[in-house]
Amino acid sequence: MQEYLQRLDREVMADCAPVFARLDELSFLNSQRVLESFQKHRVSAQHLLPSDGYAYTDPGRDTLDEIYADVFGCEAALVRHSFVNGTHTLYTAMAAVVRPGDRILSITGSLYDTLEEAIGLRGTAGSGSLADFGITYSQLELIDGCRINLPAVKEALTEDVRLVFMQRSKGYAHRESLTVAQLKEAADFVHAINPDICVFVDNCYGEFCETSEPVGQGIDLCAGSLIKNCGGGLALTGGYIAGKRKYIDLCADRMTCPGIGAHCGATLGENRRMFQGFFMAPHVVAQAMKTAVYASALLEKMGFEVLPRFDAPRTDIIQAVRFGAPEKLIAFCKGIQAGSPVDSFALPEPWDMPGYSDPVIMAAGTFVQGASIELSADGPIRPPYTAFFQGGLTFESGRLGILSAAKELLK
Repeated sequence: MQEYLQRLDREVMADCAPVFARLDELSFLNSQRVLESFQKHRVSAQHLLPSDGYAYTDPGRDTLDEIYADVFGCEAALVRHSFVNGTHTLYTAMAAVVRPGDRILSITGSLYDTLEEAIGLRGTAGSGSLADFGITYSQLELIDGCRINLPAVKEALTEDVRLVFMQRSKGYAHRESLTVAQLKEAADFVHAINPDICVFVDNCYGEFCETSEPVGQGIDLCAGSLIKNCGGGLALTGGYIAGKRKYIDLCADRMTCPGIGAHCGATLGENRRMFQGFFMAPHVVAQAMKTAVYASALLEKMGFEVLPRFDAPRTDIIQAVRFGAPEKLIAFCKGIQAGSPVDSFALPEPWDMPGYSDPVIMAAGTFVQGASIELSADGPIRPPYTAFFQGGLTFESGRLGILSAAKELLK
């Protein structure tokens, strides 16, 4: 088995060399954007200091907002450690924009599982979901799992649609993730019909995977988690929302309360990690993408169906692998856990995680609990038993983790 994996590893490294070179160039270009923004905004030691209490004046908090907006190519941003996860961040943005009687229209199929209760597709009535406040929801499926159905979008844009939602990454769907160009085309199409509709993108897993972000290409709002791409493996928690200022102001009022908005909120010593994490993010994201490319090539050679293929264009850090049987999905996740730097001795098992409709297995031997930018893999225990792999703070550790998972599969 060891000789087989060594031979496979050599073949994969040779096959992936041209792809790795392209990712190194992507890392350089995105790092340049971030560095120039730090210099433009004159980041200094004072921006890294903590604040407490009301924190009416926190130059670090306010400057980090400006840097995100600058790098993302939009008018404003809201970056806070007080967002507990990506779902909380996305829900805050959606709830800030819609009003009773409005409808949310998803044009990329189903939402990520954890948003379903937040908007009221499942769960208990009266829990405070958007449905409890008279917000309705509908969705359109992608054509062949990869293209937005623009004629259907035109038909669905009735007067009650206030927010058009797009999910950039595949989530738990076995489909291609959407490129910034595809998101822009759809946003331009919607705005040509009704410029007052807010086009909102779930940008989780996609930041720095291309040379521009959705809000720099005509999308009104996007949001993501800091323990994914933008935190660079250093942020301990948090999320961001970026886009047009009028919507960011609404999001700030929803995050705190009207009249307070973004003017208060102590950073409690988190500024340093959020600044440094964002500075590191382009490089760390490229490392995660290299790991995904390597995983795709290796597992395809082992006979598994992968999406995307190793040499296909990428717009996020997620690699899907279809195993077709629950025991293989579980074995893969156990191998990823065994190849992790933290809790490598633990044995992940499927369980009923809050917010998910099926039992989910998660492997994440991470320094920050649940940080998807670190080596991790997860998937719902339902056919076709697909693992969604992402992360890798360094390619070297990611490569070792994938080899550990391959060894577990061969057993």
